[in-house]
Amino acid sequence: MLIDAETRQRVEVLPDRKADTLEAWLREHPGVQVVCRDGSGAYAEAVRRALPDAQQVGDRWHIWHNLAEAVLKEVAAHSACWAKAGPPPHQGKRAATTRERWQQVHDLLNKGVGLLECSRRLGLALNTVKRYARVPEPERLVRAPQYRPTLVDPYRDHLRRRREQDPAVPVLQLLEEIKQLGYTGSQNLLYRYITQGRVEADRPAISPRRLTRDLLTAPDRLKNHQTERLDACVAGCPEMTSLAGLVRSFAALLAPADGNAEHLTDWITRARAEDLPHLHAFTRGLDLDRDAVNAALTLPFHNGGTEGVNTKTKMIKRQMYGRAGFSLLRHRILLG
Repeated sequence: MLIDAETRQRVEVLPDRKADTLEAWLREHPGVQVVCRDGSGAYAEAVRRALPDAQQVGDRWHIWHNLAEAVLKEVAAHSACWAKAGPPPHQGKRAATTRERWQQVHDLLNKGVGLLECSRRLGLALNTVKRYARVPEPERLVRAPQYRPTLVDPYRDHLRRRREQDPAVPVLQLLEEIKQLGYTGSQNLLYRYITQGRVEADRPAISPRRLTRDLLTAPDRLKNHQTERLDACVAGCPEMTSLAGLVRSFAALLAPADGNAEHLTDWITRARAEDLPHLHAFTRGLDLDRDAVNAALTLPFHNGGTEGVNTKTKMIKRQMYGRAGFSLLRHRILLG
């Protein structure tokens, strides 16, 4: 899908997503001066071959999306740290297996065994071995418990108050009390809620994905309880504190301005100085497409119009499924 970056008018619909097809079209239209695209290396090379003098501009949404994926991985990796604000990490069989595998991998690495050989000896996938080798301590691999909302949640304060008054209060008595308050769940649900430590926790644990969403949301758009929860989780982990600061400073770069290229260089330097390996991988991706990223942060062009047309195209294809070919689809997209 090709659109005019200034007028947002649809220009052409290509028959496939191959880089050669895009290159051929660009060679037929040598007047193109600016090309907005996502982070595809194949498309970048096609544009360089067809129009070596054209300015390539990365799409800010895709850059932010790539950062979000790296942030999610970092938040999950540090869940055992920030989740101290809620129920303690689960110490069951899975956590014990994680620690045992981490020890096996690092024992072999300390003996000079390579990653591939570690994978063969331990019977683990190579990517799994890399993940264990990347972290300096096993606790960073132990995930915090993830709980869904339950029928017990509205009565948590009452349960905590009663257990503080009488730590040996029977579960059946608590069940009767909260039933009088309107509880409609089962005894087993209440029993699991108590044994998981959710009553005594300062607040219910949230998933890494939800915490990442709060972290990526502009502070002035968060509700009070979300801000308090985010501050508590971030304050409990030094790496999370650094991550939150880096996310907010990068978000400021998404408003195009002349000095953003230099600010991005400073941001990358600060990010690489922190113990955040997934964010390091994100910075390496920025370096691979640095010219286009710099243009995205300094020029007003973006790929938003294309994404909007893609959404409408999916609707058109659903309407036409099995009843028309590419020529009619192209006609409807260009004239729609």
